[in-house]
Amino acid sequence: MGSFFNALFNSSAPFLRNALLAGLLSSVLFGVLGTVVTVKRIAGLAGAISHAVLGGIGMALFLSATGRVANLSPIVGAIIFAVLAAIVIGIVSLKAQQREDTVINAIWAIGMSIGVLFMAKTPGYTDPASYLFGNILLISNRDLILMGLLDLIVIILVVRFYHQLEASSFDPEFAQVKGISSSLVFLVILSVTAIAVVLLQTYVGIVMVIAMLTLPAGTAGYSAKNMAHMMLLAWLYSSLFSVGGLIIGWILDFPVGATVVVLAGVVFLLASLFSMVKRRLKG
Repeated sequence: MGSFFNALFNSSAPFLRNALLAGLLSSVLFGVLGTVVTVKRIAGLAGAISHAVLGGIGMALFLSATGRVANLSPIVGAIIFAVLAAIVIGIVSLKAQQREDTVINAIWAIGMSIGVLFMAKTPGYTDPASYLFGNILLISNRDLILMGLLDLIVIILVVRFYHQLEASSFDPEFAQVKGISSSLVFLVILSVTAIAVVLLQTYVGIVMVIAMLTLPAGTAGYSAKNMAHMMLLAWLYSSLFSVGGLIIGWILDFPVGATVVVLAGVVFLLASLFSMVKRRLKG
């Protein structure tokens, strides 16, 4: 433990402070958006979007490395692919529910395959695993700024449209009667989640983003009284998992992203077990 805090306040190791800030900033997105994803039961949709992102990353790397689009950042390609995937999945989910699973799985597989193909043809060596699993210790100042801006935007949107969000999440038909466009809210949620996935993949990687969008919120759901309370608890749990995983990973020399997810998973399973035992005792 002492070695972690010594390194944290060491001026020659700013990457660890960046990692800690990234964990705290990403916890806002994991907590707030994760609650919406969990309540609306769209974890599968979010998973497809997160994996389709690899296609945009691979294409951007290829175009930049070959000089076709100079200095094209992978994050730009990722955002474009993520938003397009969100819109396609959202429209299909709303208009053709019987084909939803097929389209979700197709976008999931095609997006990842496109990314691998472009990376294979990119001059030099490009490791897909670095994007699939992430590395919080490589977080840059730019990543922190982007996370902070997205945190601010998400919080403002949630505070401003909380009642519409809550109504469309729990009872879309009632929301429609009240004049709330559940379809529009749904598409906006998917689009914002898509952009968040792009930024968060640098933290725990594409593969693990979906776990952190569901585990803290799932844990919070066992004790939350309403949606706002669930968001706050999920935010708190995400922060604890992020900081705890960073400390454990640093001390034991484990991959931090994977450590965070394992910690979150263990707590979620314990909360599930406690809830099950509690229900049986009451019964």
